[in-house]
Amino acid sequence: MIRVLKRAYTKFNPEFLKPVSSGATTSQGGSTAASQDEVLHFTELAPSWWDVSGPQRILHKMNLARMDFIQKTLREQFKAGPDTYVPGFNYKEHLPARVSTAIEQELDQDVRSQLQKHKYRVLDIGCGGGILTESLARMPFVSKVDGVDLTPECIEVARGHAEKDPLVKNKLNYQLVPLEDVTENYDLVTCMEMLEHVDQPSEILRHAWNRLNRGGVLFLSTINRDPISWFTTIFVAERVIKVVPSGTHHLSKYINSEEIEQWFKDECAGQYQVLDCKGTMYVPLKGWAIHECSGIGNYIMAVKKL
Repeated sequence: MIRVLKRAYTKFNPEFLKPVSSGATTSQGGSTAASQDEVLHFTELAPSWWDVSGPQRILHKMNLARMDFIQKTLREQFKAGPDTYVPGFNYKEHLPARVSTAIEQELDQDVRSQLQKHKYRVLDIGCGGGILTESLARMPFVSKVDGVDLTPECIEVARGHAEKDPLVKNKLNYQLVPLEDVTENYDLVTCMEMLEHVDQPSEILRHAWNRLNRGGVLFLSTINRDPISWFTTIFVAERVIKVVPSGTHHLSKYINSEEIEQWFKDECAGQYQVLDCKGTMYVPLKGWAIHECSGIGNYIMAVKKL
């Protein structure tokens, strides 16, 4: 086990996200594709994707923190005052109606009107069964969400679940295509818990950035490549408490947050702004918490295209 950790772990590797050579492909036939093993793994998970008590329950909990981060980032872009309270994504479910109504009334009206006015078009890369995709479609400031994935069974599950909700099904479009085949541009692009499952993360970043409109925001989340990440996400989560299916993660595919930032410096000099980068961690019996240590364990980042 020690030998495995030593082979997989390096504090910082500037070559980790280097561009692939022209024409390079994976077993799925494209530079942005996942390996066959990864596709098979998520094929097995597809039937339980929307079971909030099943193998994907930790992803459902994580989705609340992701949506909090996305909404907070967008509201801050419209210069919400320092005293403006930004409620969590699921605050209405946990508060009495009179309290949640009061919160709505206290929100900065200018910020809300600006968000509603924009009507963002969103691309969700590696959408899986659509947990994040559907949440984005429910936002009043989103007009359309395209979700792309390479696992047919996941796309089928996502489409089937969307059909059950008439409020979002017309805003959702799921496609079984590699990212390089996406030709439209978007106001928001999300790439959550996906980079650690592909063979060429630099290609995912490059294509995702190319699909983003100027002034748009790329949201991404993945995992730092460090011993703490191995202990929490693989040893504890997969092997001890088993809240994550075994084989979901591989330490060698984890990407340090500083490597992501270095990629933007090298590839997008002067044309990007890191709006925020936060660490995230799973707290048993509570859910996911966001903290300031983005260089340890899981993290989430927002990058604006200038």
